[in-house]
Amino acid sequence: MNRPPAPAGTWIITPGHMDARFPAAHGCGADVALVDLEDSVPAEVKPAAREAARAFFTNPSARSVLGVRISSPTSRDGIRDLIALHHYEAKPQIVLIPKVESGRDFEIVSGALDTPGYTPHLYALIETPRALEKLPSIVRAERIAGVLFGTADYATATGCSRTWESLQHARAALVTSAAAAGIPAIDAPYFDLDDLGGLHTEAERAKALGFTGKSCVHPAHLPVIDAVFRLREEEIAAAHAIVAAAENAGGSIVRVDGHMVGPPMVAAARALLARAAALTPSEAPS
Repeated sequence: MNRPPAPAGTWIITPGHMDARFPAAHGCGADVALVDLEDSVPAEVKPAAREAARAFFTNPSARSVLGVRISSPTSRDGIRDLIALHHYEAKPQIVLIPKVESGRDFEIVSGALDTPGYTPHLYALIETPRALEKLPSIVRAERIAGVLFGTADYATATGCSRTWESLQHARAALVTSAAAAGIPAIDAPYFDLDDLGGLHTEAERAKALGFTGKSCVHPAHLPVIDAVFRLREEEIAAAHAIVAAAENAGGSIVRVDGHMVGPPMVAAARALLARAAALTPSEAPS
């Protein structure tokens, strides 16, 4: 199964027809920067966006993993997006597929884009009730690398509000299915651009629920999300302590800093240390 290049805590998306914003997306410090060809691009400028987005992937100084959100591959716009991507000289490392409701979407995208020297990481955007019902099969698609939650479309489809309480069941189901398949889950953007306190609260809740990152649509949200999801030195030190104590106890349940620690906690600590080891020097905790 294709895996993401590195654990990604912060994702930002910028409209494909607004190329003046590309340098800001490249330099903002997000783990993943996506150029959008779908919802944020008006229908009349989609052809221009496909051409403009070509330049998004040619910046050698970009600090982020670069990707694209295409239109649904079962739509005419999605087919046109895939044709355009096929002809890009520099190609996206990540392709985010919206409106995913079946593993067939991955077959279409991989069939259109994969070559012997190029197999992008394919992420599913889960944003419909049908997708939630089909999650167990979607997350086991052969080419899936991860999932993102799309609250706006999901709330519209179900008629619910976009509050944390209204969407908690869907979020928990998404995280559970992703964890069962061993792939990362990225939470949806927080749409109140000026409420940084509310963003921080939602990001903390998402992390506690099991999300490995959160997306956003404005650079002002990145520092808040990064502060929540970036590994901290104290987290790494605690994980080292748990693993060392377990090894010294021969795998038995032990007491670490006043807490009982058994095999599940040790496994979680090892996973955190593996994630820390995979980080580049610029991503590592300071």
